[in-house]
Amino acid sequence: MASSKDTAAAKNKETRDAAKKARRQASRERYKQMWQAFQMQRKEDKLLLPLMAAALVGAIVVAVVIGLLVSKWWLFLVIGILLGVLLAFVVFTRRLERNMYKKSEGQLGAAGWALDNMRGQWRVTQAVANTTHGDAVHRAIGRPGIILVGEGSESRLRPLLAQEKKRTARLVGETPIYEFIVGPEEGQIPLRKLQRTLIKLPNNISTDKMDTLESRLAALTAKSGAQLPRGPLPQGAKMRSMQRTVRRRTGN
Repeated sequence: MASSKDTAAAKNKETRDAAKKARRQASRERYKQMWQAFQMQRKEDKLLLPLMAAALVGAIVVAVVIGLLVSKWWLFLVIGILLGVLLAFVVFTRRLERNMYKKSEGQLGAAGWALDNMRGQWRVTQAVANTTHGDAVHRAIGRPGIILVGEGSESRLRPLLAQEKKRTARLVGETPIYEFIVGPEEGQIPLRKLQRTLIKLPNNISTDKMDTLESRLAALTAKSGAQLPRGPLPQGAKMRSMQRTVRRRTGN
């Protein structure tokens, strides 16, 4: 009769095997998504392959020249190849990201999609307030504080933002609240610059404070019954998991 230790060991082995299998499957899915994204970008971006090749060859040439100067060209050749592959991959991810933003510009829900793909510790809730015309206010909680981001008609967004800021301020006390409107007009933030703008904001609160604020504001959102704006998602939203994958691989 099997002892309890043997039974526990067998269960642990099954758990480890299942976790290992899941990791392998997830890895295969990521590579598949990356390959699909590369093929799509290659067809749309005629400069992609030449620029990637230039990055690869350029890194190798520089490395070999340095290697010849120190009489270790073979070692620097290997370093150059590795560095060139990395640079080529960075070129690919940057142009892919640029293409995604270009496709998403002006699409309903594009600002929410951009917020949802922010790097770092951000707690994003899309469409905490909206209108029947498709205008929406999204909320992000980060180290800077509370950020309210509107997309749509500025004339309709201004009172919507003011109302949401007033409701939010009742719960967050002295926590800074920032307001932005995404769009091409003067005084607005282009979609492609939204993430960069928020990342540059100063850190005003701790991570623990972020957790507290998230809990308080979650109740406010539930009470308001806000829903996501109707309409098509930005075309780049389909690439969300791909974008996160390439960010992890480039360390950004």
